[in-house]
Amino acid sequence: MLQGRRVLLCVTGGVAAYKSAYLARRLVEAGATVRVEMTESALEFVGAQTFSAITGEHPFTTLFDAGLVSPHTELARWADLVIVAPATAATLGRVANGISDDLVSATLIATTSPVLLAPAMHTEMWEHPATMRNLEILRGFGYHIVGPESGALAGGDTGLGRVAEPDDIVAATTDILGGEGRGRRVLVTAGGTREPVDPVRFVGNRSSGKMGHAVADAAVRRGYDVTLVTTADLAVHPAAKVVRVETADEMLAAVSDVDADIAVMAAAVADFKPVDASASKIPRADGLSSIELAETPDILASVVAREPRPFVVGFAAETGGVDRAIEKARRKDVDLLIYNDVTEPGSGFGTETNRVVIIDRDGGTEDLPLLPKVEVADRILDRVDAAAGEQG
Repeated sequence: MLQGRRVLLCVTGGVAAYKSAYLARRLVEAGATVRVEMTESALEFVGAQTFSAITGEHPFTTLFDAGLVSPHTELARWADLVIVAPATAATLGRVANGISDDLVSATLIATTSPVLLAPAMHTEMWEHPATMRNLEILRGFGYHIVGPESGALAGGDTGLGRVAEPDDIVAATTDILGGEGRGRRVLVTAGGTREPVDPVRFVGNRSSGKMGHAVADAAVRRGYDVTLVTTADLAVHPAAKVVRVETADEMLAAVSDVDADIAVMAAAVADFKPVDASASKIPRADGLSSIELAETPDILASVVAREPRPFVVGFAAETGGVDRAIEKARRKDVDLLIYNDVTEPGSGFGTETNRVVIIDRDGGTEDLPLLPKVEVADRILDRVDAAAGEQG
C-alpha cells in the first residue's frame, strides 16, 4: 500500500502523542520507511526509544542532532510526505506565520513535499479565531488536514479536538501518496501573452494568470508531475517545473518541448501580433496611424494534434452566453472546455474567484457556483481524474 514510500512523522507536544507510536507502527506495516521528529514538548508525553523500537531509527529531536549537518533541510528533502500528528495549536500558529524556531516547524517550512496535519487540542483552542485563521492559511499552502474528531480529551473533558485515529491518518496518507495523479505528466499554461509593438508597448490582454497557477498548484498537490508555462510573475509551488515566457511564439516553443499526458491550456494567448515590431521605442511625435497585425500560432490546436494525444482542457473567457463556448469546444476538439463570462462580477480578470461552466466533448455542461480559484482548480482536476480513470 505504501511500499517504498518515505514518510516523516512529526510528533508535537500533546497528550495525543501516545497515539503517534501506533501510527508509526501502522505506517511501517503498510510498507513505508518512517523517520520521526519530536519536539521537546512531545518528549514529555512519549519516549524517543518507543519510536526507535518501532521504526528502527532514533528520532530527531533538535535542530542540532548529531549525524546530519542540517536536519530540517535534509529530512525535508528526504520525505515523500510529512505528517504532523498530533499537530498542536502552537505548531499550527508557528508554521502559518513562518516561524521556524524548532525542528518540526523548520522542517515544514523547508519541505516541498505534501504535508498532512492531524490537529489535536481542546475544543476552546480549536474554535479560537486564531486557530481558524491559521488553518485557512495552511490550507492555502496546500496542506492536507485530517480530523479532529469529537470525543474524550485531556483532563476528562469531551468535545471536538480529539486527534484523528491512526488508521484514518494512514488512509489519508495512502490517498495522498497513491492519488490519481501519480505518474502522470501535466502541462499547464497560464497568463496573457504580450506581443511587442516596440520595446515599451505591446498588444495583449488582461489575464492575470491566477487561474492557471491555481491549477498547477492543485495538480502538484495531487501528485502530478507538473510543468507550468506562464507569462505571469506569480508564486508557484516549488515542486512544479516553471518556464517563463512572454509572447505566443515563445509559449508555443516552450509547450512543444513538454511531453504530457494531460494538458490544461489556461493561458490567454493573444490572437494577433504586430507584423513588424520596432527595435526601438516609436516616438509619440512620429505618430502611429495603424498597426498591421498577423495571427499568432494556435497553441491549443498544436497540442490537440499531437500523437499520441494528451487529455486536453481548453479555456474560453467570453463576454456572452455559453452557446458560443459549446460550439468552440466542438470546433477545437478538446476533451473539456472551461467557460467563464469575464463581465460577471467576481469572475473577471485578476479576481480571486471564478464562476465557470465545464463543457465536455458531447456539449454537456456542469455549472459551478462562484468559488475561489483554488477550489475551481480542484473541481476541474476532479473531472480530469475521473476521465483519466475511465481511460485506464
